[in-house]
Amino acid sequence: MENITPFHVAIPVHNLAECRKFYRDVLECEEGRSSDQWVDFNLFGHQLVIHYKPRSAESLHTNPVDGKHVPVPHYGVVLPWETFEAFSKKLEGKGISFVIEPYIRFKGEVGEQATMFFLDPAGNALEFKAFRNMDQLFAK
Repeated sequence: MENITPFHVAIPVHNLAECRKFYRDVLECEEGRSSDQWVDFNLFGHQLVIHYKPRSAESLHTNPVDGKHVPVPHYGVVLPWETFEAFSKKLEGKGISFVIEPYIRFKGEVGEQATMFFLDPAGNALEFKAFRNMDQLFAK
C-alpha cells in the first residue's frame, strides 16, 4: 500500500454554497478549482468534487452492521489512527451531528478499527475510519 494514488469521487449536492462552506470550513478541506456548478476539494490528499444537482426525494437507506444503521451509499477516507482521533475530536468540538458516533469495532481482534459516520448538508453520508494496524485493512 506504499504507492497508493489519490482517488477521485464526485458527489451531488443541492446547495453548492452551503456544502462548499461545510467542506472548506468544517472539514477544513483545501479548496481547488471551481465553477458555478462544482467545487474541487483536497480531502486528506484525495480529490473530492461536489457537483450541483437539484434536490431529490430520495431518503437515506441504511444496512445493519454491528447493531447500528450504516448509511448506504457512503464515502470517506481511511486515516492513520492518530489523525482519526484528532479529526473526530475536532468534529465533536464543531458540533457535528453523528449518524454513528466514533467508536471501536473488533476491539482486540484482527481488523480493529475506529469509525464514525455523519452527513454533509446535502445528506451525503461520510465514513471516516482508522485501523489499529493498517496492514489489516483487508484482513478476514
